[in-house]
Amino acid sequence: MAPTAETLRVFYDGSCPSCIRDRRQYEKLAGRAAGNVEWVDITGRDEELQSLGIHPDDALQELHVQDSKGHIHRELDAYILLMSRAPVLKPLAWLIGLPLIRPVLARAYHAMVTRRLERTGRMPGK
Repeated sequence: MAPTAETLRVFYDGSCPSCIRDRRQYEKLAGRAAGNVEWVDITGRDEELQSLGIHPDDALQELHVQDSKGHIHRELDAYILLMSRAPVLKPLAWLIGLPLIRPVLARAYHAMVTRRLERTGRMPGK
């Protein structure tokens, strides 16, 4: 099911304390824009994720956002889309997308997520 015209569906790891903190921080900073975001905890939703073309292991390792047309955005594209909806975060979304910054952030993001999943014993394939 695709979100309504203005809504984004954000698939996040509800078993991850830092992911929950990030969600709360986004909602606080986004203000009214946060009302146009549906947060979907990926825990126990493997079939739903797969029906959307999201492998459950990938959902653990990178943020996924579904736009109003049903298109799935992954990793930094997902963050850019989500942050661009909140006026206070728009400049940061623009900055993340810059060609020199984006690859560095992508590597740092994946390293951080890998460490978190390994530390908690939740790294896919282990």
